[in-house]
Amino acid sequence: MNIVVYPGTFDPITNGHADLIERAARMFDKIIVAVAESPKKRPTLALDTRVALVTEITAHLDNVEIVGFRNLLADFVTEVNANVILRGLRAVSDFEYEFQLANMNRVLAPNVESMFLTPDEKNSYISSTLVREIAALGGDISKFVHPTVEQILQEHVSKNAN
Repeated sequence: MNIVVYPGTFDPITNGHADLIERAARMFDKIIVAVAESPKKRPTLALDTRVALVTEITAHLDNVEIVGFRNLLADFVTEVNANVILRGLRAVSDFEYEFQLANMNRVLAPNVESMFLTPDEKNSYISSTLVREIAALGGDISKFVHPTVEQILQEHVSKNAN
């Protein structure tokens, strides 16, 4: 069975992430979306909220499982018996960092390959960081995220503005 792990903070999940998950779901027997706790990044949304959002957005995909994780990615991938790590590349500027991660993961988990996909060009400029910033400044994020994500971010912004 070909199992791919698509790791990320997903703070929040964007249409670009959803595009990659859908495409990977057609290519692999099973895709595990691994939502990283990432305390060093100080995520805006709690891990359980991010897991719930990804779960809702991918509910129509039978071969997708959503898991929150707190450990080293190479260890997580080994624990779930995955043989591929999927990473997204939006722009050439992403490549150098992703290349370094892929090489490090190859050393830490030699039996696991890294695979890169690019999002549909209509999603290529979307990043979670930009979505959070636009939401925080009261901008319209409806073109970049699922309606549930938009609602949760708006609630979060409203709650923290008071």
